[in-house]
Formats: sequence, structure tokens, C-alpha cells
Amino acid sequence: MKRALLERLLIAGRTGAAALATDLASGAQSLVTAGANEGELALGLQDLAQVRKALDDDQSRTIETATGPVFVEVWNPRLRLIVVGAVHIAQALIPLAQLAGYDVTLIDPRTAFGTLARFPDTALTNDWPNEAMPALKPDRRTAILTLTHDPKIDDPALEAALRSDAFYVGALGSRRTHAKRIERLREAGFEPDVIARIRGPVGLAIGAQTPAEIAISIMAEITAVLRRSLLASRA
Repeated sequence: MKRALLERLLIAGRTGAAALATDLASGAQSLVTAGANEGELALGLQDLAQVRKALDDDQSRTIETATGPVFVEVWNPRLRLIVVGAVHIAQALIPLAQLAGYDVTLIDPRTAFGTLARFPDTALTNDWPNEAMPALKPDRRTAILTLTHDPKIDDPALEAALRSDAFYVGALGSRRTHAKRIERLREAGFEPDVIARIRGPVGLAIGAQTPAEIAISIMAEITAVLRRSLLASRA
């Protein structure tokens, strides 16, 4: 690999999704990102679509092109989960998310709840969400979840989430609570199709009752949204 391409790959892999495409016959390579394709390997539109599908699926693979097989090596940033609300469900959810490979950040301005004693080995901030979210810069590899039921805490986080490229936005609460939430977001200027990104009530419908069961249902839903292209291909 040429040094310049390696340097670009290392930078792109830290800041956004990137794939290194290598022609298995010639060794020619190109770096493919969401908005660019640079290098000596020429890739057609259909080839680029296959490369970007590999990025979406988070899986390296060999694809067939008009000029022969090309190996696509995926360099995606680590998945992130931003949890707003240091509640009992968060205590069950965060270890599950970490086990699934997510870097987790917990936000709760209530210092009696958001403590390292209750959430060891967790990146924790007691800033308000409107202060914490800009620094976190949620992107397409980020899931965002609000759990407090308190509009003063949840709503600013949801507003930031809806303005971001986060692949998943979820909010805990009953249907009645969610209806009120939708109305507040409409009053804040969000369009219905944007508000519809919020998964609420959050989690897959598995009859969950306990905090641990609810945590499982939430992680299952996050996984289903993340892997939706793989699910669609198996339908």
C-alpha cells in the first residue's frame, strides 16, 4: 500500500466509515469513503455500491467487478451508544452494550444518580445534554437513547439526536408519554418525518417487564436497526 493512501486510510477510519478496495489480480487499490473514491483502482457505480454496502453491513468481503474480484476491507469507527439517564435500566443496558462492542457514554446532570459508584467502567458526564451532546458529535455509527422521562433532560438530547446522523434514536416511555413528546418536538419546529426517527416506546415487543428484560429488548432493537440491510437480504 502506498504511504499516502495508508495515511488517508488511518485518518478516515478514525473519523468516518472507510473501505480499502484491492484488486486481487493487479494489487491496485482505492480508498472509498461516504463521499469520495481515491486511488489507482477504477471502480464503477455498481462496484462502489457494493463497497458501500460492505461498509453498511460492517463486514469485509470479496466483491465481483467487471475487471475481476476485489477485496473490500472495512475500516469503520467503533460503534457508540449515548445513554441519557442514569436509571436502573441503564445499569443493565450498559454492560450489554459494552459486550456488543459499543463505546458507551452516560449523561445525567443529576449527580445523585450519575455516579461512578453506580456505573463503574463507564464514561460519565454530569453535564446537561445540551452541553454534553455537541462535544460528543454523534454520527452514523452512534445510537442515542433517552431514559429519564423528564422533558428537561430528555428533550434537549432528542433535539440534538434528531439533528445528527445517529443511526438509532430511542426514547423510553409509554405511548401517552411519547405522544406528548412528539407534540413538544413539533412545537420546537421539528417536522413529522424527522420526529418519526425516534423509536418510542423503545425496544422490541418481547413482553419485557424487568429492567434487565427491557435492556435486552432495547439492545435487540438497536442491533436490528444497525443490521437492517443484512436482515433485508435474508428476507
